[in-house]
Amino acid sequence: MNKKLYVGNLPYTASNGTLQELFSADGEVVSATVITDRDTGRSKGFGFVEMATEEQAQQAMQNLNGMQVDGRTIKVAEARPQRRDGPSRDRW
Repeated sequence: MNKKLYVGNLPYTASNGTLQELFSADGEVVSATVITDRDTGRSKGFGFVEMATEEQAQQAMQNLNGMQVDGRTIKVAEARPQRRDGPSRDRW
């Protein structure tokens, strides 16, 4: 089963390809996405990587958490489920 990881403190120059390359050393990367600002298209400094198995995800967390990427120390952790209880945009 796929396992999703949160990757924080990314350099603003990081791309989806950067994440793909970093994590592929630890296993099969199902998806790699840097989150960008919807208006400017600029990276928000974090992203998500989905690994093919729980074991590969654990290995990636151990190997990459605290790693220096372009002068920034990245944080890799298990992604939390997306919250759906935020304010509704329908009210405007």
